[in-house]
Amino acid sequence: MAVAVGAALVGVQTNVVPLPGWAPGIAVAAAPTALLDAPPRGALTGDRAWLDALRTWISDDPQLSTDTPLGGWNPDGIWKVGDRDRIRLLYGSDQPGHRVALVVVPLRFGILTKQALVWYVGPAGADARQMRYAGHSEGDDPVMTLMQADSDRGGFAVVVGPANSTVTISGDPRYTSGGTLEYENLAQADGSGVGFAVLPPAPLRNEPVVRVSRDDHVLFEGGLGGGPYEATVDPTGPEMKDLLTAARRGARGTPLDDATLGAFVETALVNSRLPAAGTTVRVRWSGSEHGPAAALFTVRPAGGGVIAYAMHGDDRGSWTDLRLLLPAEGADRRPIGWRIRADNGTRTPTGQVRVIAPPDAARVTVTVGGAPPVTVTLDASNAGTTRIPPDQPATFTAYATDGSVLGTTPLPPVEANMSGLPGDSPATRVTP
Repeated sequence: MAVAVGAALVGVQTNVVPLPGWAPGIAVAAAPTALLDAPPRGALTGDRAWLDALRTWISDDPQLSTDTPLGGWNPDGIWKVGDRDRIRLLYGSDQPGHRVALVVVPLRFGILTKQALVWYVGPAGADARQMRYAGHSEGDDPVMTLMQADSDRGGFAVVVGPANSTVTISGDPRYTSGGTLEYENLAQADGSGVGFAVLPPAPLRNEPVVRVSRDDHVLFEGGLGGGPYEATVDPTGPEMKDLLTAARRGARGTPLDDATLGAFVETALVNSRLPAAGTTVRVRWSGSEHGPAAALFTVRPAGGGVIAYAMHGDDRGSWTDLRLLLPAEGADRRPIGWRIRADNGTRTPTGQVRVIAPPDAARVTVTVGGAPPVTVTLDASNAGTTRIPPDQPATFTAYATDGSVLGTTPLPPVEANMSGLPGDSPATRVTP
């Protein structure tokens, strides 16, 4: 008798012995309560007949059957769809060319249970049998995102966050002439906490970025991924060749070799998401840092602000020491300084600071905290070094031969995280 009972229990746990979908189980995964507790959103929430048909379709379609409830994600059939009556819609709506649904699907493996959030997509106005699996999550993230892009037909991006949250979907960046960073706003509100963007029928130049916030708290921020994206920089193309030729005009210091200069500029263009065509690059100084070549150069899109980059290394690998977005007006008259990092694995910022004066500067001073200004000794390339305690703010001022001020620039704090674009954070811009 004991053997028979034991065999039955093993059978239940491995789903050999059927267990009713309504039977209680033990939850094994955290549910994203911020989404599960939110009311259903979207125009399809009132279409009960469509949702009932979708519940049946999730279990009856061979691709979405009880053996593969998530459309191929569960090829061995370990997890089964539980009580179909508990399948419910979190978001469902028609957008240009598409019908999109985010559904909670209860799953069971014997006495173990969990809930999956599953995306289904079909053509606009699709009935349940036209909906196809498009992705899922079992984590406790408070935000669900989906992006589908096609270079011929276009696509969409949809973001579902908690109720009463604000969703933005940002496209291409724009560096304004005033020294600020703006993004193309792609999002259209589709209910509280939901954003939808229609994507053009062409490769995207940049990955759309999502931000979900409530009050002053950021719940999620990150790229959507998915592509396809067009290459913004062709290192062998004619635009890049022309850009690099012009970049050397007026350069001071030890000239960079072609391969190193190309690698530095390509890194900067990719980092700032700017194309070579229509962008101007100027090398302000080049020399060396801990042995390898080093340079300070500026990148400016047509009509936009100016991004100063300091790098050292070569074409096999380089390090970015500075990214600083400046207003276009007076950018070439500003002195620019950055902290030199230690030549170790952690690249710890030191108290040594390199300063590059503008071409017409007769002298440069540094003001540390409330102390009196101190003159920085410059070499023939108008470059110098000074020492500033790591915890102290400082400002550089350049003067012309007649004593007039050419420009001033604060010493930016060292970036702890370079994941954003120049101008995204106070450490990478001078404009408040």
